[in-house]
Amino acid sequence: MAAVLIRIRNVIAAIWTWSVLAGCLLLFFPVIMLWRLIGWPFDRMNYHGGRLFRLAGALTARLTPRWHFRVKGVLPADPRHPYVVVANHESFADMLLLCLLPWEMKWLSKIEIMWVPVLGWLMWAARDVGVKRGRSTSAKLAMAECRKRLAGRVSVIFFPEGTRAPTDQLLPFKDGAFRLAIDAGVPILPVAIYGTRHAIARRDWRINPATAVVEVLEPEPTAGVGLQELKARVRQRIEAARDRLRLEAGAT
Repeated sequence: MAAVLIRIRNVIAAIWTWSVLAGCLLLFFPVIMLWRLIGWPFDRMNYHGGRLFRLAGALTARLTPRWHFRVKGVLPADPRHPYVVVANHESFADMLLLCLLPWEMKWLSKIEIMWVPVLGWLMWAARDVGVKRGRSTSAKLAMAECRKRLAGRVSVIFFPEGTRAPTDQLLPFKDGAFRLAIDAGVPILPVAIYGTRHAIARRDWRINPATAVVEVLEPEPTAGVGLQELKARVRQRIEAARDRLRLEAGAT
């Protein structure tokens, strides 16, 4: 009987969270799409429409009773200072946690997600960037689009592991985000995530209890730094911060 009640509670929790997200997306959809059209002459990167889109994720995270998500660290003083933001990747819930950060970033995403009705249309309207995995031509075009976002004074965000790690060990970082930052002459902004791994389990839709934190670290300069050195330094900083966050969580 207890097991049945737990399953029922899990289903209700999942229905609530996904309903909140769907409701927010549908509510904001006409405003974001309209702003993409009428705001084009003076908001080419759709900064404001993108902020409203991320608000859907932030509201979902805040209104999920099973989740206790928070932000820490030193936030950028100027939200229009462009960074290449890089974060470790634990769960789909990472995206909702990162929506709590109070500035707009354009996301590099699998192109297939941008074909999903409503969600994908909103990503297009928010000027997120799609890429076809395994296609070098698509990757080059995506990097060119990311450079346009940076030139428009809007940050872009990457998960340099490329996918969610099946364990708590960080996967190797790919070069793309770091090469982009060096070529564009902008700093890397490392972000460490801890606690989302079981919020939405891998290949599952259920919502589990989770206490998670995203910590914004000090920017990493890119001028005069080699690609591999930069990548190794940022990975080491993110891993150290994540491990510290784990210890802090265990101590509370």
